[in-house]
Amino acid sequence: MTSARRDVLRGWAAAGILALLGWPAASHAQEVGLTDTTIKIGMFAPLSGPNMAYGFDVANAARMYYDKINKDGGIHGRKIEVVLEDDRCNANDLVAAVKKLVEQDQVFMLNGGSCSAAVVAAKDYVVRTKVPLVMLNASGDGALYPPTDYIFGAYSISQYAVGGSIVDFAAKTFGAKKIAYINHDDAYGAWNLEGSRADAAASKVDLAVESISPSITDVTAPFIKLRATNPDAIAIVAYARPAALLIKKAYELGFNKPIILSVNGTANLSQLAENVGGKDALKNLYVQDVLADLPGGPKIKWVYDMYKAAYPDLAAKPDHPQAYMPYGIPPAMSIVKALQDAGPQPTREKVLAALKTQHLDTGVMAGPIAFGPNERAANKSTIFIKFDGTSQVLQPGIFTSRWQYKG
Repeated sequence: MTSARRDVLRGWAAAGILALLGWPAASHAQEVGLTDTTIKIGMFAPLSGPNMAYGFDVANAARMYYDKINKDGGIHGRKIEVVLEDDRCNANDLVAAVKKLVEQDQVFMLNGGSCSAAVVAAKDYVVRTKVPLVMLNASGDGALYPPTDYIFGAYSISQYAVGGSIVDFAAKTFGAKKIAYINHDDAYGAWNLEGSRADAAASKVDLAVESISPSITDVTAPFIKLRATNPDAIAIVAYARPAALLIKKAYELGFNKPIILSVNGTANLSQLAENVGGKDALKNLYVQDVLADLPGGPKIKWVYDMYKAAYPDLAAKPDHPQAYMPYGIPPAMSIVKALQDAGPQPTREKVLAALKTQHLDTGVMAGPIAFGPNERAANKSTIFIKFDGTSQVLQPGIFTSRWQYKG
């Protein structure tokens, strides 16, 4: 008898013994992070530190949506198991968290990233290991363009679209022909400025640009330079701290034309009113948002109701849910839809293929999730809210950017 024939017979005998014992014969190997009853998803967000408002409740929202799916029966019989890490909005901590989730926790896929510069730092590792990454609320343009097969993001909005839609709003709402534009002097700022320039060219709007450090402490000089251009409006495309300094400076210097604040600077509107010295500084302030309605408005009330039910202790605190909380729902919806579409025997490649053609109206954001062959940025639509320090009034219209990736 040949060696090969002996091996075949031994295999049949082993299978027969397993059957007699009531054990199933071995089938095809499961993907990493999958069992017959679970799908392990690795999440990461800033859960501590000065930037936790960008991600703490966003991660909570995603988790509560996964819990809802589990209570409803899971996905093809599997329940979602979440492993959550704190990335502190820091590139080194984020990369370390991603490596732990992939190498030690053996997750099937990743759902994380609330800070763009930090999550972009993980791009090379994610692409090399071929683990699907669906961002939370980071724009993450540097990881989305040029597109890869493994990274999907901008569920809140692409930074290109942030900048472009602000120009679209200023031109259509105020008839602005000259906009003073303040952004950050880093890659993050370069992305939104490129989008703004595309829309400015299309709308025949002149941009006067000052790029500042995210850690700036005295904004007097850049503000005076921009005021000297006699703009029709000022666009502040900055994080919350420098944004508050600029709005306060505008009030101190008597600037009374429209000030348009990007979504990146709106982590806490009540705190903003305090940081600028009171509501008198906010008489002509317009705030960008990417939700389908005002926070807590009728269209998205169900998200806030779900949060209160899931986290009653947090919901009882005056600073929760944090402003970005609803942003965690769309990426979780996107992952659930892709897993459903991948079928009862999902693989990472099947999930990635489903994501690449996904078009999903979440009912949470101003626009749909829409991917394509060369598009990895989910949302490009915004709304604008007039905020006077006390009340929020939704402005009519949905605003988008004309910028298109041409790689």
